[in-house]
Order: sequence, then structure tokens, then C-alpha cells
Amino acid sequence: MSTLASPIEPVWRFWRWVRNPAFWTTVADAFAVLTALALPWSTSAVSIFMLCWLGSAALMIDYGIYLRSLKRPIFVFPIALFMLAVIGMLWSGAPWSERLYAVGPLARLLVLPGLFYHFSRSTRGKWVFIAFLVSCTLMAAVSWIVAFNPGFSLKPEDARFCGIFVRNYIDQGQEFSLCAIALAYPVMRLLKENRLWLAGFLTAIALVLIVNMVFVIASRTALATMPLMLAVFAFRYLQWRGIVALGMAVIVGGLAWATTPRMCRTVETLARDFELYREHNTPTSAGLRMEYWKKSLRFIAEAPLVGHGTGSIRGLFQKAATGDAVEATGHVIANPHNQTFGVAIQWGVIGIVVLYAMWFSHLRLFLPGEGLAAWIGLLVVVQNVLTSLFNSHIFDFHAGWMYVLGVGVAGGMLLKDDAGTAVNQRVEA
Repeated sequence: MSTLASPIEPVWRFWRWVRNPAFWTTVADAFAVLTALALPWSTSAVSIFMLCWLGSAALMIDYGIYLRSLKRPIFVFPIALFMLAVIGMLWSGAPWSERLYAVGPLARLLVLPGLFYHFSRSTRGKWVFIAFLVSCTLMAAVSWIVAFNPGFSLKPEDARFCGIFVRNYIDQGQEFSLCAIALAYPVMRLLKENRLWLAGFLTAIALVLIVNMVFVIASRTALATMPLMLAVFAFRYLQWRGIVALGMAVIVGGLAWATTPRMCRTVETLARDFELYREHNTPTSAGLRMEYWKKSLRFIAEAPLVGHGTGSIRGLFQKAATGDAVEATGHVIANPHNQTFGVAIQWGVIGIVVLYAMWFSHLRLFLPGEGLAAWIGLLVVVQNVLTSLFNSHIFDFHAGWMYVLGVGVAGGMLLKDDAGTAVNQRVEA
């Protein structure tokens, strides 16, 4: 009898192991880590890993508890923004293909409640952040190689940019600036604990990322937002002497940064862009943003309450285009390069209220918190709000996933108590 049962016993044990929620928690954690590793490098890999994460996480959710948790503002407003985009298709004049395409980027916000729930029970949230830091550090090393050998880039020859291996300099600048500023908190804690070697190691990583932005590729969005992100850290964690010291360091560093050849070229290019746009209607980068914003304000004024509907942006710019496509006023786009404008054009004041309510609810979650998760979550929200002044970073693939993954993992970690149960009362409705 025992000999007949012995071949079945390993299969039975494996089946019990697979049915164990702890197994699927580990699998989901692994896919979240893989997503963080892939985010600086690939869009398709991120999509695949997140679908795998959704599948594995869905197998171990207690749906009764999960559904009850959806009443919290941090859950409600991301879902509400997505639902507004779906409902907004009803009054849009855009083709249905464009309406459906415009809904797609907001679907990733539906992952946020699942991440909150999962990482309020998982103990591996830090792994996700470490994976992203390691991946960005590797990207910085590869960026230096591409700077000296452009042929090493994976981008097509006619689309290559100095120091860009994949993606673009805006995404790369956002990654590097987030990681560099995020390391300020663990370095501060390690110095207080007199763990100098590890603090020095993390400081060196931060310097590698910052030096890359100074000497290889400078993102104007990153340059504009990094001082404000540092200010958030100073006022959140430092006393007045530390704030003064950090402020002086930022001023000295900023002056040194401003004198580097690459930074000088960036400032000169910005000034030249405005002049060419103003005098010759030339479609420069800075000039086009001014053109997009002027037209966006006009579109918003035409339908201030509920907007023009989901996917209407391209059609509105098409109707407003004057002159040839080679002129700034003739450009047609589906992205006004400002998150508030992108929402307001499509869903009016209602959309702005929902968007800002989502940002505020997430800030309210992280501001009173303590520890690494609270700092990273706060920084991700602050960076998204600031960079959304110059880009539509909830809609964009890379920045959108940075927000969802960062806020979702950090928020879940903050929502759990010592027993791993989500009991944080300050986020109750």
C-alpha cells in the first residue's frame, strides 16, 4: 500500500504547496520585482510582468476584505479617474478608435488598489525599490558607454541621442533624479547609526546618477524639479541647521552645474528656442510647449465643466492648426504636455477635481508616515505632480508606471501593522 502511494505523495505535496497563498504571494512579489527591473529598459516587458503579477495576486486575494477597502480615498480616486475617462467617451466627438486609445493609459490606475492590498500583506516591498535602484544604476553605466560609443545604443540610427541606450532623455532623467533624491533618506539614517561604509556606498550611487545628468544628458524637467524635491526632503526631515547647510550645498552645486559645458548649451538652447518660436514661428521644443498651452487654455474655456470628451485632444488641435506642419502653429498633437491641461480639455473641472483629489489623498497617506516607504511614496507623488507641469505624466507609459508602482508598493507597506494587516486609520474615508 505504501509503495503504491509513494509516487503520488510528491505530486500531492506539490499540489498543496501550489494551493498555499504564501506560494502565490511569493510569485506576485517576484513579478513586482521583475517589473521594477524592467521599467527603465522595456515597455513590453513591463506590460508582461504586470499582467503576470495581476494573475498571481488575484489568486490569493480575500475579495471580501479587498472590496471593503475600496471605500478609502486612496483607492476611490484612481478608479474614479479611470471611470470618468470611460464615461467621457459618450460626449466626445473623436473617432471611437481615439476614444478607446485615450482610455488605455488610465487603465493602469486600476492596478493601484491591488498593489495597496498586496503589499499591505507582503514583506518584500523593499525588494521592489532595490530592484529599481539597481536597474537605474546599470542604466547609468550603459549611458556612459553610449555617450562614448553611440553605436552601442539600441535606438535607430536616425533617432539616437547622446547617452540614451533606450527610451528617451525625459524618462531617463526622471528615473535618475528620483533615485538620487530618494537615497537621501537612507543615507541620513545610516549616518545617524554610524554605518559609514554603507552610507558612503549609497552616496556614491547617487553621485553616479547625478554626474550622468550633468555631463552626459540633461533633462530640463529633472533640472527644474530636483531642487524642489530636495526642499521637500529638507523640510520633512532636517532641522534648521540642516536646511541651511543643504540649501548652501544646492546653491554651490547649482552654480557648478550651471558652468558645465552641457548645462551652458542647455540654457543657450532654451533661450534660442523661445526666440525662434516668437520671431519665426519655428517649432522648437520650448516654443511648441508655449503653443500647446495657449491653445489648451482656449479649448478649456470652450467647455469648462465637462470638457470635450475622452480622446478629443488631437481633433481640437487639428481644427486649431494654422499654417504648415513645419510651423509651430501648424503642429497637431494628442498630448498638451501638461497633466492638468490634458485632463481639463477632456473632462473639464470635474476631471481636475478628481485628479487633484487623487494626488492629495496619496500625499495625505505619506506625509504623516515614518520610514523609507513613507519617504519614497511622498517623493514619487511630489515628483509626479511637479513633472506634470511640463508633461502629461499620468498618461505617459513610463512615468505613469513609476507612479503606480511607487505609490502602490510604498502605500501598501505603510498600510500594514506589525502583523501584516492593513489597519491604518488615517486613510479611512
